[in-house]
Amino acid sequence: MDAIFENTATAFSLKSDSELERAYFLFKMIANEPLVKIGTAMTNFAIKAHLPVEGLIRATVFDHFCGGVNEADCMPVVDKMFEKGVCSVLDYSVEGKDEEDPLDNATEMILKILDFVKEKDAIPFAVFKPTGFGRFVLYQKISEGGKLTEKEEAEWQRVINRFDKVCKKAHDLDVSLLIDGEESWMQDAADQLAEDMMRKYNKKKAIVFNTLQTYRWDRLPYLRDLHERAQKDGFKIGIKVVRGAYMEKENERAREKGYPSPICESKAATDENFDATIAYMLENLEGMSIFSGTHNENSCYKLMELMREKGVEKNHKDIWFGQLYGMSDHISFNLAAHGYNVAKYLPFGPVRDVMPYLIRRAEENTSVAGQTSRELSLLKKERKRRKI
Repeated sequence: MDAIFENTATAFSLKSDSELERAYFLFKMIANEPLVKIGTAMTNFAIKAHLPVEGLIRATVFDHFCGGVNEADCMPVVDKMFEKGVCSVLDYSVEGKDEEDPLDNATEMILKILDFVKEKDAIPFAVFKPTGFGRFVLYQKISEGGKLTEKEEAEWQRVINRFDKVCKKAHDLDVSLLIDGEESWMQDAADQLAEDMMRKYNKKKAIVFNTLQTYRWDRLPYLRDLHERAQKDGFKIGIKVVRGAYMEKENERAREKGYPSPICESKAATDENFDATIAYMLENLEGMSIFSGTHNENSCYKLMELMREKGVEKNHKDIWFGQLYGMSDHISFNLAAHGYNVAKYLPFGPVRDVMPYLIRRAEENTSVAGQTSRELSLLKKERKRRKI
């Protein structure tokens, strides 16, 4: 394949010189692990102490990684990216709560987003986290086979109702809906709910998409089993394939509890698992829709090559590439320029509420070998091209 991801003029075409400099500054900061730890602690303290830091956060890290504080605030970013062929996934990035009111509020927010995106070709997907609709410990108890109390049974029914209400609306509006993956010890319950929704609403096409985190070695076998059930019961499978976001937490819990880690033994094994999962889906494209969520260039090239070998058109309706806003523009915008379907996850929400998401982004970029250095090298290349 041609090395299309080296084209920095296309990658950063939407960035002004000042925005390019901000990105360069942020990734230089993120590359410094001690600085990230200090900055995270200071930011958490400032927010908890209600210090007036929102303006500074908004002008730097928030505006780089987030679209805005609400849906309307995101639209200038959405429209600008769409001009370059890159779609958006509006991601209400407020962390899950343990009380019923915020869970109901999160559900209403997703319903509102579905109405909003129905009118926008630039936003082909909506998204939610399972813990936005129910308490983590409840998912965990069900995943572990625990017996629910009468009160918990009623609570779980409310979670099911939230899922169903949102998935039904997505189906009625013909808007695809991504369900994010979370920690392994609560995921079985979330998987079952996602499958129930697919069985109900994916009869003709993939509306509901579950997420497979392929740093888990059991995800491809799970997908094969799901495929058998889908063929038997007559529904389409929608899957967002990612590597995963909770590796350190997963390994630490496995050590503490004394069970085998669900995480692949190496980065190479994870890469192989991701690519094998994508290949399996492409082999079965008549019954599956793929959202390949990755910042890994090799995995993108492999999917592109498989599509070429099989004669699958670049803009096939059931194949999407996805990256996070503020990262891997060299992948997103170059893929779009070559005619592939691309969507950026565009987080939004009140600055204070989105801070846990932003802190996780900084920590993940620090811990992923090569990610930040690659971003920096491309930003340097573009600065040099522009003679900044």
